[in-house]
Amino acid sequence: MKQKNKLTFLAIGLVFFSVSFKTYAQKQWSLEECITYAIEKNLQVKRTELNLEISAENLKQSRYNALPSINANASNTYNFGQTIDPFTNSFATQTVRSNSFGVQATLNVFNGFQTINSIRSSKAGFEASLADLEKMKNDISLNVANSYLQILFNIELLRNAESQLSVSNVQKERIIKLVAAGSQPQGAQFDIEAQLAQEELNRVNAENQLNLSLLNLKQLLQLEASADFAVAEPLLGEIEQQQVASTPGAIYENSLAIMPEIKGSELRLGQAEQELKRARGGYSPRLTVSGSFGTGYSGAAQEVIGIEDPVIKPTGGFVQNTGDIVVSPIANPIFKDKSFNDQLDDNVNRSVGMNLSIPIFNGLASRTNVARSKIQLDQAENTLMETKQQLRQQIESAYLDAAASLKRYESAKSSVKALNESFKYTQQRFNVGLLNSFDFSNEKNRLIQAESSLLQAKYEFIFKTKVLEFYQGKTLSLK
Repeated sequence: MKQKNKLTFLAIGLVFFSVSFKTYAQKQWSLEECITYAIEKNLQVKRTELNLEISAENLKQSRYNALPSINANASNTYNFGQTIDPFTNSFATQTVRSNSFGVQATLNVFNGFQTINSIRSSKAGFEASLADLEKMKNDISLNVANSYLQILFNIELLRNAESQLSVSNVQKERIIKLVAAGSQPQGAQFDIEAQLAQEELNRVNAENQLNLSLLNLKQLLQLEASADFAVAEPLLGEIEQQQVASTPGAIYENSLAIMPEIKGSELRLGQAEQELKRARGGYSPRLTVSGSFGTGYSGAAQEVIGIEDPVIKPTGGFVQNTGDIVVSPIANPIFKDKSFNDQLDDNVNRSVGMNLSIPIFNGLASRTNVARSKIQLDQAENTLMETKQQLRQQIESAYLDAAASLKRYESAKSSVKALNESFKYTQQRFNVGLLNSFDFSNEKNRLIQAESSLLQAKYEFIFKTKVLEFYQGKTLSLK
């Protein structure tokens, strides 16, 4: 009994695990989830984010350049042979060890506002990099939305192909019976089998297109080709009484204020202007203030610690009247090496200074920098005009495509409606033997083609409409 219970619990656990795994494997991704995931995993986005971090560090450095530079130094030197000791200012012939310690500071007071303009240029470059990142995310979002809608289109196309194939199979069974009963010629069976073969090919093609569109979206999401993946199918419904909103001009004017590519080009234009100002600062004088503090030690430095007992020694002279030898007491001082700490205290030196540099001729470097900056400014202005022109063209194309796809949709819808009625009548005539299978197949193929055109126009209109909404600042969504 216990063994039986264990097996029962094990079976229940396996069923629960398989159901849970199947549910997880069949997770359906919404458009919003696909866009978010694609942006998070995209390697180009990561590379742009790293470039953005570099721009941020460049901005920090340009701000730090306004601070004073402070440097400390220390040295330990051994001199061999005759040399002038820098601390005693006397010749030394023995091996002398010397040390020096110091701190220097320099502050740039004025350099033609080059530091300020450099900060402004780096800030504009950083903000332009931010706009580039947003532009890349927008491009990824549009690509994902396009792929997502292509999958939905291929799903419906496959369903239609399977539905037509199912109807033809039923029709085949009926014709086989009629041929067996002698009510239809043998050719009718051959015709319906040929029709079935064509519709099976259509189904295979539709399935292949669906798999390719799924693979395309997987690649955008950085997923493995073998990964279980399915998209959620929103209830898009029919397009009833739709029209393309606004006008291309109004959408364009609105997009100028929100599209990151425009903002990025404007910021780079501002950056080029600051670079020109910085280059012109090369003509200006430069004023710097500096200060230093230092001390040192020398092994040759000595100090007097006392005097030896005086010794009477002749000086080499004589008294004029008596001729006596002139003597004098001589007392030699007693020296010892001056201590390290005492020398550091005694050898302290301080300095403060100002330096004014006036550029007179520097190989025309400043002139070349200004000329180059002017050209780069013209390039930035031209890039901004090109970006605006491209945006206008994209909006105009999307608008016309949306309007054209709406017209195609309305036309295809009318065609499908008419062909449905015609096909019903054709099917009735075929069922009673008043129409041959060849004409029946042609009528059915016309209906299939019209339904495919209707689906294509529907999804084209939905995508172009979403693009136009995106240019107006709305989030991509199929809800």
